[in-house]
Amino acid sequence: MKYSDVKEQLKQNQKSWLITGVAGFIGSNLAEALLKLNQKVIGLDNFSTGHLHNLEQVKESVTEEQWSNFYFQEGDITDFEMCQNITKDIDIVLHQAALGSVPRSIDNPILTNHNNVTGFLNMLTASKDNGVKRFVYASSSSVYGDSQELPKVEERTGNLLSPYAVTKYVNELYMGVFQKCYGMEAIGMRYFNVFGKRQDPNGAYAAVMPKWISQILNGEDVFINGDGETSRDFTYIDNVVQANILAGTTTNEKAFGQAFNTAIGGRETLNNLYSAIVNGIKKELPNLTIKEPIYREFRAGDIRHSNANIDKMKKLLGYEPTHTLESGLEESIAWYIKDIQGRKNNEQ
Repeated sequence: MKYSDVKEQLKQNQKSWLITGVAGFIGSNLAEALLKLNQKVIGLDNFSTGHLHNLEQVKESVTEEQWSNFYFQEGDITDFEMCQNITKDIDIVLHQAALGSVPRSIDNPILTNHNNVTGFLNMLTASKDNGVKRFVYASSSSVYGDSQELPKVEERTGNLLSPYAVTKYVNELYMGVFQKCYGMEAIGMRYFNVFGKRQDPNGAYAAVMPKWISQILNGEDVFINGDGETSRDFTYIDNVVQANILAGTTTNEKAFGQAFNTAIGGRETLNNLYSAIVNGIKKELPNLTIKEPIYREFRAGDIRHSNANIDKMKKLLGYEPTHTLESGLEESIAWYIKDIQGRKNNEQ
């Protein structure tokens, strides 16, 4: 079924969706999209990486009636009792809560495992116990490890390169076991370098896209790890929202127990990405002075090239990306300029 048809059906048929990590980048975009489709959304977050202002922006983007369908609970997925309570009377779980970042997992593997494995198992078990019909969760392209194959195909992975990758692979193993043992309709989303509005540009573990845009707009130094020829399948947030909603609503039983590459199927180097960001910002702010990037050492745990084959998701879920890197970047730059200027005005 086409995504447009799925959205029309949802508008006429309200379901209860639980989004963990709802105050984060991906979680808040999922909440916004579902509320605009008149769905009931229950959100869970402990604000370890999410932000209250993301939820405030969601509120501003929907109608009062749509916002009345949103319920928020502050809580932690490592608290099993919390997970049991929050999964009651839920139709679909979109599990986004996790401690992201390869470098963070290398710095603190125990904390990463506690959130990404224990927390995941808590949510999966609580959902099973409460009869949740569908469990969709965030996996990661990091599970491909040192595999040299391009594009990446779901059935073939390599040796894992970080504790973060291990946690996401364990999630997929648990998904398969829970489907076999309990008949759960679980689906994994292997995210490939997601970017877009509300992605946090600050902090030691910020993703490259928002970090660079923010640094350029603020006149700060921009660092590129390695020689800049590392490549990634940069994926705009609207495509990821589509993938999650399709996974949450599909009736195709062949999709259950599967993990899907969640990407656009492209590949861009960091050097080319930097140039594209600079050109996009110059288009909006032609008088802005922009510095040359500074190159430094390669980052530990990083894979050299990443590019997804998305045929499996297209075939089983009906996925068709709506945004290219270029169109997503254009929307992202416009959003960050508005957001940063708004923050500066509020500080004055």
